[in-house]
Amino acid sequence: MRITQEADYALRIVYLLARHGDKLDSVSIAEAAGVTERFTVKILRKLMAGDLIISHKGVKGGYALAVAPEEISMRKIIETIDGKTEISRCLDCGYVCTRMGDRKDMCFFHLIFNKLNSELADKMDRVTLDAVLDEEQSIDDILKKL
Repeated sequence: MRITQEADYALRIVYLLARHGDKLDSVSIAEAAGVTERFTVKILRKLMAGDLIISHKGVKGGYALAVAPEEISMRKIIETIDGKTEISRCLDCGYVCTRMGDRKDMCFFHLIFNKLNSELADKMDRVTLDAVLDEEQSIDDILKKL
């Protein structure tokens, strides 16, 4: 599994909005995140569809967080952009295992991947935006939660 560049940018954008604490326009977001405005707007649309941010219309409009930073996990941001976290295609419910057919829940690879996937998802849920924003926490403090 590899987090896409789009999801990486989404993490930066949500972090910027949380740090700013108020609405920001797409041009300011794009400049601060180092992303083209066109790609930024595409990401902002997905983040709005995922109910992570809201859009304010008008001359003084912009984008802001829709929920509190402590309610936004790293997993939620990434899955809003990239879809459900799955480290192997065999975890997809529509995948037919070439080894076990429709009995993939009896396959040791499937069981291992499922356990690893669950642990990864859980760890990404533990890293919330408020933890990253807390200047009193070191990276070691955040990593200890994992």
